[in-house]
Amino acid sequence: MGKFVKDLFGGNLFKGDKGVWMIYFFLCMISLVEVYSASSRLTFEGGHHWGPMVSQAGFLVLGLVIILFVHRIPCKWFMLFPFILLPVAILLLLYTAVLGGGSTVNDTHRWVSIGSISFQPSEVAKAALLMTVAVVLAKTQTEKEEFVRGKKRKVVGAIKGKRYLAFAIVGGSAVVICGLIFMDNFSTAAMLFFVVIVMMFIGHVPKDLMFKGLGTLAGVGAFFAMTVIAVPETTWKEIPGCKRVVTMKHRVERKLGIGEELAQKKTNKTDTQILLDDENSQTTYASIAIANSDVIGMGPGNSIQRDFLQHAESDFIYAIIVEELGIGGAFFVAFLYLVLLIRVGRIAQRCPSFFPAYLVLGFGIMMVLQAFVNMSVAVGLFPVTGQTLPLISKGGTSILITSFYIGVILSVSRYAEKKEQKAPLVEAAPNGETSEYYTDGAMA
Repeated sequence: MGKFVKDLFGGNLFKGDKGVWMIYFFLCMISLVEVYSASSRLTFEGGHHWGPMVSQAGFLVLGLVIILFVHRIPCKWFMLFPFILLPVAILLLLYTAVLGGGSTVNDTHRWVSIGSISFQPSEVAKAALLMTVAVVLAKTQTEKEEFVRGKKRKVVGAIKGKRYLAFAIVGGSAVVICGLIFMDNFSTAAMLFFVVIVMMFIGHVPKDLMFKGLGTLAGVGAFFAMTVIAVPETTWKEIPGCKRVVTMKHRVERKLGIGEELAQKKTNKTDTQILLDDENSQTTYASIAIANSDVIGMGPGNSIQRDFLQHAESDFIYAIIVEELGIGGAFFVAFLYLVLLIRVGRIAQRCPSFFPAYLVLGFGIMMVLQAFVNMSVAVGLFPVTGQTLPLISKGGTSILITSFYIGVILSVSRYAEKKEQKAPLVEAAPNGETSEYYTDGAMA
C-alpha cells in the first residue's frame, strides 16, 4: 500500500508518453478558443459573455486533475474496475432506457442527475465495456514460442478449453450494453460495438465464431430495418424506448435524399426553405460554414454561421473550426487525432502483457473513431449523430470521460516504459496439437 501511495503522489507531475501529453494540450487550447468563438448563441441567450468559456475551462481543469490522478495508478489496478463499473452501468442504462428515468432531452433519456451533477450513463458504459473486453481477452489467451523452419516465432492464441469463453463473455456483454444504449443513442451503440469487434479481432478471438455472430446480427439488423420501414411512425412513438427510431429513420432518409420531392409537394416549400427548416438547418449551416472557409479561413472569432448553427459549440464545432481556421486548421485537428492513434498503437506494441495493450487500444480507438465520426458529420459525409469532438466540444461528461481515457493511456505508457520482463514463455506445443490452441501458458 505504501508503494502505491508513493507511486501515486511522488515524482514528476507529468509522467508517461510525452507525445500524448502534447496532443492533449493542443486539443485543450483549440477547445478554449473555438468554444469561446462558437458559443455566441449561448452567450446571447444566457446574457453572460464569458459563461461558456469559464464553464469549459473549469471542466478542462477538472479533467486535467483526473488525468494527473489516473495516470499514476498502476495499470494492473484497472483490471478491478469492470467488476464495479459494469454492473453500475447496466443499472443506470436500465433506469434511463427501459424505465424512462433521468432527464428528458429531445425525447431521449440520456442523462442522470445527482444533485447538481449530470452525466450520461452511456459514457460510463463505454468505459466499463471496453475495460471488461480487455480483461476477458487477456485472461483467455497466452503466448508461446515455437520453431518454424529453424526460426523462433511467437504465437498468440486461446488457451485450450477457453476457445468459446472469450467470445461468449465479450459478445454477451456487448449485446447487452450496446442494446441498452441503442434505445436512445444509435450512433454511440454502433461505434462502441465496432470498437469491441476490432478488439476481438486483435485479441485473436476465433474468426469462425466472430463471423457466425456477425452474420446473425446482420440478419437481425436487416429484419429490424424492414420493420422500421413497414411499421407506421406513430406506432414507434408509442412504444417505450423506441421514440428515437423515428428520428434515426428521418436522418438516414434525409442523408439518402429519400422522400424530398414528396415532402416538397406536401409543404409547398422551395428547395431553400426545405434546407433551412428545423430538421435540416444544422447540416445546411454547417455546409455554409465550410464553404466560407476558403483555404486560410476567416480567422479565430470571425465565424458567421455560429450565430445560426445550433449546437455550434458541441456537435458541429468542427464546422466552425473549418470556417475560422481554414483547410489547414481542419487538417491539423484531424492530424492530432491520427497521431494519437499512432502513439496508442506504439504504446500497445511495447506492453509486455496482454491486458494493458488491449486496454490502451480500446480507449484509443474509441476516442479517435468518435472524433472522425464527428468530423464526418460536420462535412456532410455522415447523417447527424450527436457525437461530440473529444476534448474540443463543449460538454462536461464527454470531457471528464475522455480525460479518464487519456489518464489510462498515460498509465499504460508508464508501464510500457519500464520494460518489465515478460512472463516465461511456454514451450512449443506437441506435434499433435495446433499452434493456435493449447493448454498451458502465463496469462496476462
